[in-house]
Amino acid sequence: MKTLKKFLENLANQNVKLWLEGERLRCKAPEGVLTSELQIQLSNRKQEIITFLKQANLNREFKENLIKPIERNGNPPPLSFAQQRLWFIEKMALSSNAYNMPLTLHLVGKLDYVALQKSLNQIIARHEPLRTTFSETNGTPVQIIKPPFELELPLQDLSGLTPSEATTKLQQLLQQENELLFNLEVDPPIRAQLYQLGTTEYILQITLHHIAGDGWSLTVLPKELSAIYTATVFDKPSPLPELPIQYADFAVWQKNYLQGQTLSSQLNYWKEKLLDLPQLQLPTDHPRPAVETFNGAGIPINIPAALTSKIKQLTQKQGTTLFMTLLAAFKVLLSRYSGEESVAVGTPIANRNRSEIEGLIGFFVNSLVMYTDLGGDPSFTEVLNRVKQTALEAYGHQDIPFEKLVEQLQPERSLSQNPLFQVVFAVQESEHMKPSFSLPNLEVELGWERWMGDQMTVRMDLELHLWPVGEEIKGFCAYNTDLFEAETISRMVSHYE
Repeated sequence: MKTLKKFLENLANQNVKLWLEGERLRCKAPEGVLTSELQIQLSNRKQEIITFLKQANLNREFKENLIKPIERNGNPPPLSFAQQRLWFIEKMALSSNAYNMPLTLHLVGKLDYVALQKSLNQIIARHEPLRTTFSETNGTPVQIIKPPFELELPLQDLSGLTPSEATTKLQQLLQQENELLFNLEVDPPIRAQLYQLGTTEYILQITLHHIAGDGWSLTVLPKELSAIYTATVFDKPSPLPELPIQYADFAVWQKNYLQGQTLSSQLNYWKEKLLDLPQLQLPTDHPRPAVETFNGAGIPINIPAALTSKIKQLTQKQGTTLFMTLLAAFKVLLSRYSGEESVAVGTPIANRNRSEIEGLIGFFVNSLVMYTDLGGDPSFTEVLNRVKQTALEAYGHQDIPFEKLVEQLQPERSLSQNPLFQVVFAVQESEHMKPSFSLPNLEVELGWERWMGDQMTVRMDLELHLWPVGEEIKGFCAYNTDLFEAETISRMVSHYE
């Protein structure tokens, strides 16, 4: 019996065309070619041919949808949808420092300052977003990609102070650094600052603007820093392979991909799901300011091992994920506090579902609206099933950028709050909270918890961030201090735990 490939080649040579309509195999052949013997063979191999054609269609779609490098012809590339929204917010001067993303590393040991500076410069040369400024041409924002440059790495020596003085001063300096605004039309969206606490103790703070990076990028950056710094210290070339594409290639691809059928099928789902979406009205301690503020604080959360074990058992039994189970509990809490049955929260999704963008530093993260109707006094198992259904549907329609959704749904816009949702829920990978990387002759730890201080910026009314740590679940609840008192949120957190 001929192999399927040979059989199909033979048919093609006789000008027999085969194609799929849904699940049905269609066939067109010149007169006299389809002998009864050939018809029997086709009938016998029908399922095999259908499977082959489906795979071929998938491969073709995959090839057509591959993100390819754009021609660099001097025309500045467009912004991605996510960047456009941030650019608009920045232009309106609405965000203060809410979109600054600090990465704070505590380094103990023998630091090679020159190698560190060289490594940061190599990362900037590798990733275009870190050397991109933004401008407008005829009212349309564009990316201006600059050639590689030498990043300043100022060193501030605090080693003369007593330990308690140094800690206070450091918190002050880190806060000041984080409050410093980027001028996106002029400044590269990355800064770095080194503080020396003792002969062998340093704090490195790298600040990115969100327009050039996201949470995932803050794990790519230290991993690359680790690889390049190690190579530089040992006088070896960088071991990192060349990047297949750059962020600008993604921005152009995204504009072309999200059109026609792809766009309409994704949009139709969201339009139906979020039609007349009610705003979640949580009772606040203070009236909402006319213009949204970003002043925040955080309250730690700790779900002990015994309870975590029960949550995991329930998750397994119900065939859900940890994210779904924790979200279902949070939605019940929000419903009780607000007295509302319709609960929508936003959840960030990495949006890195293509291998070619996994290693890039850039702003890919997308927000999904998780909307669940809790009407009819459901049991928790029923709530969990509803949340599971919502989450699976949302993941199936995750390609549509949140910004495009807002543009199409046109919810009532207000300077006082985020459109579509004001509460965020996220379960992070523990890797994202503590990226694993090392530097030669140095002990490294992510210092954000230790040096965070009381103040933080928040972009929403309320944000619940959780991540598994060993047998427990840890996290924090960030809240807008212009809306809520610490006491209110502590009470809410204790009800959640």
